[in-house]
Amino acid sequence: MRVLGIETSCDETGIAIYDDQSGLLSHQLYSQIKLHADYGGVVPELASRDHIRKVIPLIKQAMAESHSSVDDIDAVVYTAGPGLVGALLVGATTGRALAMAWNKPAVAVHHMEGHLLAPMLEEHAPEFPFLALLVSGGHTLIVRVESIGRYQIMGESIDDAAGEAFDKTAKLMGLDYPGGPRLSKLAEQGIAGRFIFPKPMTDRPGLDMSFSGLKTFAANTIAAHGTDAQTQADIALAFEQAVVDTLIIKCRRALDETGFKRLVIAGGVSANQRLRRDLGQLMKSRGGEVFYPRTEFCTDNGAMIAFAGMQRFKAGVRQPLSIGATPRWPLDQLPAID
Repeated sequence: MRVLGIETSCDETGIAIYDDQSGLLSHQLYSQIKLHADYGGVVPELASRDHIRKVIPLIKQAMAESHSSVDDIDAVVYTAGPGLVGALLVGATTGRALAMAWNKPAVAVHHMEGHLLAPMLEEHAPEFPFLALLVSGGHTLIVRVESIGRYQIMGESIDDAAGEAFDKTAKLMGLDYPGGPRLSKLAEQGIAGRFIFPKPMTDRPGLDMSFSGLKTFAANTIAAHGTDAQTQADIALAFEQAVVDTLIIKCRRALDETGFKRLVIAGGVSANQRLRRDLGQLMKSRGGEVFYPRTEFCTDNGAMIAFAGMQRFKAGVRQPLSIGATPRWPLDQLPAID
């Protein structure tokens, strides 16, 4: 079976063709970074309009690259939430309209389930059950995963997501959008130990997290110590280390609680090299293993949506003719695939 996957939840237009026998046949991605750079962040209306311009040309490219005709496509799957409602509606409308025109089934996909399952696109994929750390610009979740759809959210950020905190702190430092990756790059030049940032909510039990206070601590540190190049690098390193250490502490607690030996990290922040290294060391020390998608599948993409949609489609999930989007959609409300 073969599906067309459409991702338009925020500021990337992702299209993919996935075959359950041959794997990923085509992966097209257009990023709106240049469009939003002048504003220092995503402008929802501009994002929606750009998705409208790009989604059909990218679908045509994916169909051509995969040598797929309409007859080859068994279903159209698309991100229905969570995300920016206008952007989501572009993908939902396009996906549902194509499904209707082609007389194919349509499947609505949960964006975070796409991220959670993205490591399964790799040759060395995790087996169930496992613990998942989902870290992106909009979400930070620790999830117990028993099977597809059997999710228990064990901990989450009560304010800013980790990726959001990275971007906001980078903006305070005057770094260009998108700030998170630039802050991490700057941190490579930092001197360890010059600044020590707090690790919020690690001195109390539980798995919930908080990152907004780190932004305030960074702002105060910048105001007190200036913004010369080395100081900026030192602050970036201290900030990054505090976020990574917090995530490590929370994952260790969750692993203790579940007893799992497999850890999945996914989402945009999972591309952070310090996070990957430290989580890898943590799992090695416990006799376990860490899994993550290749870098191009860490950020939003159509491949993860196509894969997740395929699993739902094969389980018999179908969407009605109505078109809708769900900007807020808790991951643990998804039905299980038995």
